[in-house]
Amino acid sequence: MKVCPYCKQSIEDDYPYCPNCNKPLISNLGKVVNRNLRSGFGEPEFFPPDMEEEDDYYEDTIIKDEKIEHEIQKIDEVLERKEILGDPIPGSLLLEKSSLYYKKRDLPNAIKNLELALRNFEKEDDLFNVATCHNEIGLIQEDIGFFDQAIYHFNRSLEILKEVNDNQKLIKVLNNLGNIYYSIKDLEQSYKYYQEALDLSKREKLMYEEVKTSSNLVEVLYLLKEYERIKRILARNSEFFKQNEDAYGMIQVHIKYGKLHYLIGEDYDQVNERLNNALQLIDRVSENLSVYMRAKLEWECFLYLGKLYLLWDNLVDGESNFLKSLEAVRIFEIGESINQGDILESLAELYTIKGEKDKTIEYYILSCEIYHKFGDNKKCAQIKFKIGKMYLEYEKDKSNSIKYFEEALDLYEDLQYIKEAAEVLHKLGDLYIAIRMPDIAIENFEKARDYYKELLDDYNFGLIDEKIRSLHNV
Repeated sequence: MKVCPYCKQSIEDDYPYCPNCNKPLISNLGKVVNRNLRSGFGEPEFFPPDMEEEDDYYEDTIIKDEKIEHEIQKIDEVLERKEILGDPIPGSLLLEKSSLYYKKRDLPNAIKNLELALRNFEKEDDLFNVATCHNEIGLIQEDIGFFDQAIYHFNRSLEILKEVNDNQKLIKVLNNLGNIYYSIKDLEQSYKYYQEALDLSKREKLMYEEVKTSSNLVEVLYLLKEYERIKRILARNSEFFKQNEDAYGMIQVHIKYGKLHYLIGEDYDQVNERLNNALQLIDRVSENLSVYMRAKLEWECFLYLGKLYLLWDNLVDGESNFLKSLEAVRIFEIGESINQGDILESLAELYTIKGEKDKTIEYYILSCEIYHKFGDNKKCAQIKFKIGKMYLEYEKDKSNSIKYFEEALDLYEDLQYIKEAAEVLHKLGDLYIAIRMPDIAIENFEKARDYYKELLDDYNFGLIDEKIRSLHNV
């Protein structure tokens, strides 16, 4: 006999699934894989329809077949009969119908039925299912890029779950809020919600939720460069997954360790080994993975292998992996995602090294458009500055160079990044001298000088001051 790591009940050694909580217990990776990998780490947290056990509700697979249409038709027939008889419409049927539309990736109809279900549950004062509807609507709004609406619905779900004191579902919604704030690069809010979910998981002694939440938190800690804390989390999570023979968890640990070693900038052989270990493990269980889920597991492996090959000057394999990463993201994401911005920017850097200037600018512009959509203005400013330099250095196109420098300047000043703003103003001053517009050059130099004075940068202050005096003496 062994103990289920999720519900702590005793089960037979050879059971692939716990008969008590229906969770997967992977002991033979060649035969048994969690078919509901959507509940893995970094994934959106859906609620199953009965709010008690995991099943295929909102299974994240792309399904378009007659079976789904048949199920929808059957529900429609039931709804039509109830309408004719004047019977109340059960919100549960509308909830089920929305899940079928979601499986087909028909998001407008999925959200329409969720909103109808929400109104029904509100009339019945069924708080539990009202919370469910708000959570699922939030996830779809996030999918289609309406982040403010998604946050509103997650917060409504959160308020209700606190009221009914369902801490397990509360943890799921807190993770969803952490995920969405991470997507729009609001690290303070993302960290806040992940940490709240983590603290609640520990307090309630929900080990699986604790591991899952800490794995999500790692993504924020990468950006905060809290590498020692990441190492502690990954070491603990790795031990948990080994003990429980959790395939999904083991894949994620390999990926996160590979990413960690890359970001620290040490032991690149470990980066290569970890990411390839993850890909090999994905291959071993591939028969049990949908195309959608496989892509979701592989995209970051390919991205960081591409970055690694770029460091090693292996441009052929670097480009191949970046393109495979981009293809994978486009399989599982609905519309554009912040992940595409990172991949497109990496491709632009690769084409810079290859000397393909037109492709470089094209991919920088594409990545900048995505970063702008997700509110990452720092990235936009950095990329616009790079594009401006490329137009100046390789195309000798002063007009486009000024355009992109000024756009970068506006963003840096809005962000109050005065060091970067001063550098751009210096470049602009030199450019306006080159096109014989000394008055505008002086304006830019004077602003740059003020910034350098604020930064206590005596060298650049003196350099700019000398340029201004020279122009006044002309």
